[in-house]
Amino acid sequence: VLVCERNATVGGKLAVYQRDGFTFDMGPSLLTLPAVFDDAFRLAGTTLADECDLIRLDPSFRYFWPDGSTVTFRDEPVATAEALESFSNGAGAEYLQYLERARTIWQVSERTFFAGDMHGRLSLLRRMHSPRDLSRIDARRTLHSRAEAQFRDPRLVQWLGRYATYSGSDPRQVPATLGCIAAVEADLGAWYVRGGLGALCSAIERVARRAGVEFRTNADVQRIIVQRNRAEGVVVDDEELHSDVVIANADAEHLYRDLAPDAKALRRVERAGRSTSGIAVVVGVAGRTPHIDHHNVWFSSDYAREFDDIAAGRVPRTPTIYGCVSSVTDPTQAPAGDENWFLLINVPPRDELQVAEAGEWMLAQLAKTGPDLRRRVKFLEVVGPADFARNVRAPGGAIYGTSSNGRSAAFRRPAIRSAVRGMYLVGGSTHPGGGLPLVAMSARITSDVVLRDFPSALQAQR
Repeated sequence: VLVCERNATVGGKLAVYQRDGFTFDMGPSLLTLPAVFDDAFRLAGTTLADECDLIRLDPSFRYFWPDGSTVTFRDEPVATAEALESFSNGAGAEYLQYLERARTIWQVSERTFFAGDMHGRLSLLRRMHSPRDLSRIDARRTLHSRAEAQFRDPRLVQWLGRYATYSGSDPRQVPATLGCIAAVEADLGAWYVRGGLGALCSAIERVARRAGVEFRTNADVQRIIVQRNRAEGVVVDDEELHSDVVIANADAEHLYRDLAPDAKALRRVERAGRSTSGIAVVVGVAGRTPHIDHHNVWFSSDYAREFDDIAAGRVPRTPTIYGCVSSVTDPTQAPAGDENWFLLINVPPRDELQVAEAGEWMLAQLAKTGPDLRRRVKFLEVVGPADFARNVRAPGGAIYGTSSNGRSAAFRRPAIRSAVRGMYLVGGSTHPGGGLPLVAMSARITSDVVLRDFPSALQAQR
């Protein structure tokens, strides 16, 4: 196996930035479903725990609203319910009731949707134990409508709706199925890898090398070699590298427009739509900030308007701000006594957006409902859609691949097995979608498909 990586280090969106003793995860900052990665490590004769120092976060998240209210989600559901009950009368019971629904969604989805490749709705239906499973996954209503039916407090409607942003989508359009993430976080934990999420990437590379995988960095694939509708390798720096199979971890839009042009496949990808992009601001902050945790969310005053702005191609006027301060958990991520702030807002996937002034603007927005960091800034860097588009070839800077908006979104994603024999897709553009654990699931599913199509490769492994 040969991995061609266009950047100087492997990892793609799981990137790390270091400056003046500060370290920042520039992509995923939260690890859920570590068992997915552990399964992969065990196939290579080791375990995730042997390769990474995992920390289960408690608290998992702290949420803030413009009215000054705040609630902390704990690692144990009953403790979270108690905090919610103090936060809003009746909310604790509503939360525990919703978790039961979310657990059912997860249990059914795990053995159906996430169990293997998808070839439309029929693949899903065939894996269901009974017709009732279809209603159990709650796919016929949106996440927002489910939240409104479940919670009387609009702040908790906003909280549940935020899970749509884990795949770069709109809570008013994604199926309520995505609410299962609430149960995954509550029951299976919100995790951190000591040293940052980049340490997970380093561990994967290390284990893969031990298993005989070869890596080429600074190897920008120019095109995929296709002869007689069969993939025969790739071209890197005008050098042809031949292979029996090509697995493309590129964004599907980039794949079908540039690497293996296919007008019909490209139209399907474009109809599926892009996920959101983001503007990220990394800040080296002097001193400590009270009343924050590792993961923090400052909600906007008008969530609907925020997503309306994104749909209209505008940067939200009053955005929800996610803030990761991993030095709260891991002091090695910042100089002694200081903090590494990573701030992110959702924006439309438009790489022409101007972000030069976004850093100061975002700090001013944060100061309205959260801490004012502006007098304590040691340095500040801004990353926007154009950077994501350039660094990882994400069209428009779409962070999560294809969108999850719409009831049929899961079935509109490009297939893992392409129309070109020997060419396969993996990653956030294909099944089962974007986000760290889902991309890891995609790797497992894609490898299973390849080994079914090329059983000789499995024999060679043995």
